[in-house]
Amino acid sequence: MATIFSKIVAGEIPSYRICEDENYYAFLDINPLSEGHTLVIPKVETDYLFDLEDDLLGGMMVFAKRVALAIDQTMNCKRVGVAVLGLEVPHAHIHLVPINDLYDIEFSKPKMKFSEAEFRATAAKISAAIK
Repeated sequence: MATIFSKIVAGEIPSYRICEDENYYAFLDINPLSEGHTLVIPKVETDYLFDLEDDLLGGMMVFAKRVALAIDQTMNCKRVGVAVLGLEVPHAHIHLVPINDLYDIEFSKPKMKFSEAEFRATAAKISAAIK
């Protein structure tokens, strides 16, 4: 059975797309810790990040770096935090979270709420900054 992330890649479920290539897809988390909180996934459905082939894992980190640099340029943050939890969805993914202090990347804190227009504007801003 396809994961929710595979359905997003296939276009069966809408997402706030940041960018994609033949192997990876980046989109805004709909339950974000901060504005610009982005998920980076491989298009191949793999439950555990470290089950990915080495070249796919390495490529995913390079892809995530491009996205993180765009987040850093466009969001009001000191850093872009990186987290890999891997328990909430059985599809490998990396969280890129704009942060200003350690508490900003604490996953137990209440999630932020944004309107569809705000999500779209944030996705467009980050996407436009990707090199």
